[in-house]
Amino acid sequence: MAELNYFNYFTEIEEYFWQKRGAHLLVSPLDWAIVETWQKAGIPLSAVLKGIDRAFESYSRSRRAAGGRQLKSLTYCVDAVLEAADEEKETTAGTGPVTSSERKEAEETFSRDALRSFFTRNIERLSAAAAATRGAQPEIASRTEEARTRLAGMTTLVDSPGSLDLEDLERRLTVTEEKLTAALTACAPEDFLLGVRREMDSQLAPYRRKMNSAQLAQLERQYLQKRLWERYNLPRLSLFYLT
Repeated sequence: MAELNYFNYFTEIEEYFWQKRGAHLLVSPLDWAIVETWQKAGIPLSAVLKGIDRAFESYSRSRRAAGGRQLKSLTYCVDAVLEAADEEKETTAGTGPVTSSERKEAEETFSRDALRSFFTRNIERLSAAAAATRGAQPEIASRTEEARTRLAGMTTLVDSPGSLDLEDLERRLTVTEEKLTAALTACAPEDFLLGVRREMDSQLAPYRRKMNSAQLAQLERQYLQKRLWERYNLPRLSLFYLT
């Protein structure tokens, strides 16, 4: 399999899962949270796809598959993906550091024009989201405007001469997302947060025994973040969403 573009992590996994499932259906918030958990754990795309293959092979031999039920969620793939990631880690141990040419290739993943367009769209959406909440939830509007200001300040990095450090830019975007998520969690209506918690607990119930506490905690955080950003119509800022 050809080396996959790491910044296409989410869309590559989603499209591959669609292919294996044989249906172009929307991936659930829980599935997206799982993908984010894998991404933040640094699991390579190749390991994820290998794990998905193995999970589908295993499922095809199960009673549920024999009864005509389809594999509908990435939750079934979690164990197989982690196993494949461990195997890749053992295989690549001792291969040496990333070379300067490999770093340069990563830095040239996106054109400056694509990055400018991505930042412009997200700045506009943050402005619209702040305006939409200013009357009913001024604190959220204020924090959203702060995120917009920080994002606008980062555009100077995109326009700066010389090579662009995408890893550093991604770290800055991640910090901005995390600060805004914390503000949304503190200010969102209690009934909404309770509803998300019930929804999350219901979807995770069949899989809790298969995950350790750290995996579950991270997955819950990612799930809550996704639902909060959907509620306030906020754009995800990470370069992993630049497709």
